[in-house]
Amino acid sequence: MPSRLHFGEDDFLRCRFAISPLWETQDAVRTLKRPERHGYHALWLRRIRTAAAGLDLTPLWLLMPQRGHSPDWLCPPPTAAATFEEEIAAVRAADPEAARADTAKSLADTPGALQSPRGRAWLADPARMIRELSDALEEVWHTLVEPDWPRLRALLEADVAFHSRRLAEVGLGGLLPEINRRCGWQARTLTVQTRGEHERRLGGQGLVLMPSVFVWPDIVSTFDPPWQPTLVYPARGIGGLWAEPDGRTPDALVRLLGRGRATVLAALDEPATTTALAHRLGLAPSSVSAHLTVLRDAGLLSARRYGHQVLYEQTPLGMALASGGGDH
Repeated sequence: MPSRLHFGEDDFLRCRFAISPLWETQDAVRTLKRPERHGYHALWLRRIRTAAAGLDLTPLWLLMPQRGHSPDWLCPPPTAAATFEEEIAAVRAADPEAARADTAKSLADTPGALQSPRGRAWLADPARMIRELSDALEEVWHTLVEPDWPRLRALLEADVAFHSRRLAEVGLGGLLPEINRRCGWQARTLTVQTRGEHERRLGGQGLVLMPSVFVWPDIVSTFDPPWQPTLVYPARGIGGLWAEPDGRTPDALVRLLGRGRATVLAALDEPATTTALAHRLGLAPSSVSAHLTVLRDAGLLSARRYGHQVLYEQTPLGMALASGGGDH
C-alpha cells in the first residue's frame, strides 16, 4: 500500500537531511525483535548477543507492532546534527497527554496490548510511562549502539554527503527515486511503497530525509501532524558496515606517503570524520588528524563541514593514488 506526500512550492525549500542516534537506537531494538529479517546485521547481532540478553526490551517491543503505528513522541524527527543526549531530553520532555494518546494508538495495533497490565499502567500514568521508556532507550544506547556510533555515524554522514551532491545535480524529483526503488515521483507527489497507507500534504513543512543503518530492509514514511514529515531510508554501504578492515594498504602507496598517511588515505573510500577514522583504524585521533592535515594540504583530500563535524573525502588525485597504488 502506498504512502503519498504532496509537495507545494514552499516545501522544496524546506527539505533537509538529518541523522538521528535516537532513531538508530530504536531501530536497533526493532532489529533484535526480528533478527531473521536483518541479514546485513548478522555480525553485529552475534557480537552484541550477550549484552542484549542483559536488557529488558519487552516494554519497547510492545510499541513496535509488526504492522501498524509506532509512537511518534518516542522518536521525534531530529534536527540536522542532534546528539543522543539532546534527542532523549526531548523525549523526556514529551507532553504526557499527547504521549498517552499516541501510545494508545500504537497499543491498539498489537492484539491484547491495550488490556495488558503494562498497557493499562502506562495509560493510567503517562508521566511514569515517559520516564520508563526514556530510561529503556538510554540503556540500549549506552549498551548496544554508542560503542559503534563512530562507525555508524561515518556511514550515515557519507550517505548524506553523497545524496546532497545528487540533490544539487538532479533536484528533489530526480533524487527521491534514486534514494530507494520503492520511491516514485510524479506531479509533485512522492509515493512510497510501504506496509501502511498514508496521505499528507506537507503544507510548507518540507521533508526530512534521514538515512538509517537499522531500518534496512524497510523504508519508512513516518510522523503524523504536528511532526515534520520524514522519510527514513536504508543508508548506502551497509553491506560492508560490520566487516573489519583487512589492513592491507598498497605497498607503492606506503613507499610514497609512509605507512600512516597511506593507511588513512586508503581508508577514505567513503567520506568520514577524524573520530570515525580513528575508531575504524585503531589509531589515536591526534595522529589521524595530523595525517589528514598533510593529505589535505597535498591536494589528496577535501574537507566539508556537516553540523559540528568535518567530513574528509578523497579528491580525484587522492582517489587515483589510493586505487592505483598497487604493485605491478
